[in-house]
Amino acid sequence: MKGRARLLLEKAADSLLLGIEKFNCPFEPGRVTAVLIFLDHAFEMLLKASILQRGGRIRKKGAPETFGFDACVRAGLSDGKVKFLTGEQALTLQMLNGLRDAAQHHLITIEEAQLYIHAQSAVTLFRDLLKGVFRQELKDYLPRRILPISTQTPVDLSALFESETSEIRKLLNRQRKARIEIDARLRPLAIVEATIRGQKTQPSRNELHKLEKRLKKKRNWKDLFPGVSQIEISPHGSGATLSLRLTKKTGIPVVLVPEGTPGASVVAVKRVDELGFYNLGAKELASNVGLTINKVVAAVRVLKIDKDPNCFKEVTVGKIKFKRYSQQAIAKIREALRRKTIDEIWREYQRGIAKR
Repeated sequence: MKGRARLLLEKAADSLLLGIEKFNCPFEPGRVTAVLIFLDHAFEMLLKASILQRGGRIRKKGAPETFGFDACVRAGLSDGKVKFLTGEQALTLQMLNGLRDAAQHHLITIEEAQLYIHAQSAVTLFRDLLKGVFRQELKDYLPRRILPISTQTPVDLSALFESETSEIRKLLNRQRKARIEIDARLRPLAIVEATIRGQKTQPSRNELHKLEKRLKKKRNWKDLFPGVSQIEISPHGSGATLSLRLTKKTGIPVVLVPEGTPGASVVAVKRVDELGFYNLGAKELASNVGLTINKVVAAVRVLKIDKDPNCFKEVTVGKIKFKRYSQQAIAKIREALRRKTIDEIWREYQRGIAKR
């Protein structure tokens, strides 16, 4: 094994061990945050070790810093020289990284069943990559008895989301709503959904409140989190050999998100249900970005959103065609508005009309 790869792998194993220790700790203060931080760090070190072991680079030429988490995932997934990740493994990593980000920088409440899924699937993935890249066994680094232990061992992601949304509805129906608690419980669900959509973002308070309103209307959780409904948990073995892997359901492809896409992560689940993915009309798009219909149309034309298949599609229902936009269109417009004002976009749009 290459020298730097060996040292990084040792750091990865140390952090994995600490993450498992914190998961099994009987004291709750700081437990969830510590688990997510240590597991996330374990994988960043493991990804870098794997890239080096395969003969790749973990730092761009002349750059002062090594690759971040996303860049490591992209290299492991798409660099033909070093490729060692599948799309489903990348999704698992992105979910963990998004939850860690929320836990470290904001407020998050993860119920025990969901935390167990992420912890056990992390151990499984670490074991898979260690064997696939380094031809080594996890037991060479950790005592065989060291595994996440839970009194609840869910193996149905759909049941978990249904249960969680049901509990959040109960909180929403209280006369005195625990707003901070509701947001903290809804945030991890929204992060997992955004990850599957291919978005690397933390949900805003406004986005969470819109989800809450839809929950209060007793909408089916699958309507709110269509991406999650495309993922299932595949359990294998038991005890010390238990493996949990998040997998896509049959026929649902995992696709690479183009590098440089504003607000995008590395991979996403491609939608079979087009109306579920392109779930915004022009009016809803305008409302989400805080523009009038006319100005959002101007933004769509100037930014060429209607030319981007990840953002726009004409969906045919019967004999009628509908112009529909995805959630990625929101991110693209918001990113553009950081660089120029809507008035500048509007003037550019008017100049284009005049030329025609």
